[in-house]
Amino acid sequence: MFASCVPLVGPFTSRCALVPSSSLLLLLLSSLLLSAATPGLGSELRVRVRLADGLITEEVLEADSERDAISLEFKQGDGALVTFVADFKQNVKIFRALILGELERGQNQYQALCFLSRLNRNEIIPSESMARLRQKNPQAIRLAEERRGLEQLTMSTAVNLSRAGQLSSHVYNVCSEAREAIYTSQDDAKHWLNKGVEGSVFEILPQTADTPGLQPCRVTRDLWQPCLCNYSLRLEWYPCLLKYCRSRDSTGKGTPYRCGIKSCSKGYQFTYYVPQKQLCLWDEET
Repeated sequence: MFASCVPLVGPFTSRCALVPSSSLLLLLLSSLLLSAATPGLGSELRVRVRLADGLITEEVLEADSERDAISLEFKQGDGALVTFVADFKQNVKIFRALILGELERGQNQYQALCFLSRLNRNEIIPSESMARLRQKNPQAIRLAEERRGLEQLTMSTAVNLSRAGQLSSHVYNVCSEAREAIYTSQDDAKHWLNKGVEGSVFEILPQTADTPGLQPCRVTRDLWQPCLCNYSLRLEWYPCLLKYCRSRDSTGKGTPYRCGIKSCSKGYQFTYYVPQKQLCLWDEET
């Protein structure tokens, strides 16, 4: 793991809970369980996940219900370290990628990218529920129950790191290594401006319409020419929905309670401006 990767939501502690005997059988049928952890405290869950290329990686999921945030971190098959943060307080998603550089082609040891977008309702389970999540078999290799489609995002606006705290208190810690490479979409920037965020947080980047000759990086030959870069990642496994079971009391009355989660997988493709192709060597024709 890179030295810049630090805990984003404070210390976490593992906790267990007593399970009512009437519910025990149903709970054991779920490989990922919700236990009664103390609200306001964080937790960490490590899950083994199979990537699309067949490799196995370990995802680290952290939740802090007090700060109402969730983070997910894993290493891709190409060695890139991906971090995802959901800030429920300010409804912001943060994606960070630390990409290994190609030293033989003049790149630095690694390159950092950050992408910010709005967090919509029901994209991922609440932080309080994530903090209670436990798994019955930590050695099991997880596959998502639902594979959601690819979301393509045009990130045409740069974000000023020093002022990005107006969007989310997590941006500075997560994106400090990507100081010159923090992006969002024009639609999200307009949304936040309408919410009162200062205009100095954003800067509109050149696009094809106003920059003649601006092409995708994959077809740009000159390493020092500006172009439109594509970067793709996939969250292979994350808890997207809560599952509910029902218990019955002595009178036969049913009572619903949370007893597990549904897992999802979702891909993202980000398109953004770079001042030179050298900053986008992974996006090449094959």
